[in-house]
Amino acid sequence: MAGVGAGCLLPAGLAFAGGRTVVENLRMSRDDSRTRLVFDLGGRTEHSIFTLSDPDRVVIDLENVDPGDVLPSKRSGGGLIRRIRSGARGDGDLRVVLDLEQRGRPRSFMLEPSEGRGYRLVVDIEPGEGPASIAEIQDQERDARDLVIAIDPGHGGRDPGAIGPAGTMEKTIALQVSDRLRVEFENLEGFRPVLARRDDRFLPLRDRVRFARDSDADLFLSIHADAFHDSRARGSSVFALSTTGATSEAARWMASRENSADFIGGISMEHRDDDVASVLLDLSQTASIESSLDVGEEILGRLAGVGRVHKNKVQQAGFVVLKSPDVPSLLVETAFISNPEEERKLRDATHQANLARAIRLGVENYFERKAPPGTVISERRRAARG
Repeated sequence: MAGVGAGCLLPAGLAFAGGRTVVENLRMSRDDSRTRLVFDLGGRTEHSIFTLSDPDRVVIDLENVDPGDVLPSKRSGGGLIRRIRSGARGDGDLRVVLDLEQRGRPRSFMLEPSEGRGYRLVVDIEPGEGPASIAEIQDQERDARDLVIAIDPGHGGRDPGAIGPAGTMEKTIALQVSDRLRVEFENLEGFRPVLARRDDRFLPLRDRVRFARDSDADLFLSIHADAFHDSRARGSSVFALSTTGATSEAARWMASRENSADFIGGISMEHRDDDVASVLLDLSQTASIESSLDVGEEILGRLAGVGRVHKNKVQQAGFVVLKSPDVPSLLVETAFISNPEEERKLRDATHQANLARAIRLGVENYFERKAPPGTVISERRRAARG
């Protein structure tokens, strides 16, 4: 590109700071047709971009990014950019605001590492209308639907689930964490949580599956607290359905324990009515399982920031509550209630809040990438990308 280049503005920073990608450098160049910004990054990141008017601005949001030493809160621009401002947004994200000399149309793309250079986010601004104003985005979102997150507090009523050394019941912890998770999603635009139970009552496992389907859920989350005969076992786990059985001895043991809950309610799993038969018939749910594994990895990664994880990848087992044929479904074991230390943490309100927030962030990250068409999140992403 011809014209004047800003070159290296400040020395490069570290690639990561506290787990966040760092802006290592910011370069700017311009010619008669456009102004270009290049963010040199320490790793890949997701971003969104949109325009604002009165005054004219371009807003760039970068996920999980630290500005390093490169981006002060304000600095002068060049070309179509009058000034560059930046600051923290939400939980570790970075917002960069470009104050423009006139209305501009931004385009952005990410470059992979090549020829000795790392990841680069390139933002070009041309004179003219932007891809979508905030008002236009709001008009599009008005007709879009919220993502429905079905939350299932495990066990309940006559089925206490596992009981910790100090007498803590799994059903109580599951309900408390689930309710905190409900609040997390209620405070997040574009999501609508629904709870399978709000009090201490028994629900047959098949009713929980039916609840997710009747709610037209986009995702089903069953919340539990793990247990094992060895009290040293610890850490969070995330399970998706396996059509070929459990993937480990511990997973098989857990699947047997959870599935036996229906006997407590007097419903034998040997009974196969038409509804159950249709569920079993639809176990060719490869796409649903793949989606479950994808969002499960996002959740597991976030849970690793709260405490230890029992396994480093999403496990698969034959839990009945995961057998909805058309709803991605996960069972989240928040910790081992059979471990005295983890039992104490599960009773702590702050730890419960951290668990709920981690699960929510994992779900949010997944749907930012793969929200179904016609939802508020997908419309927002489509408008931001122009």
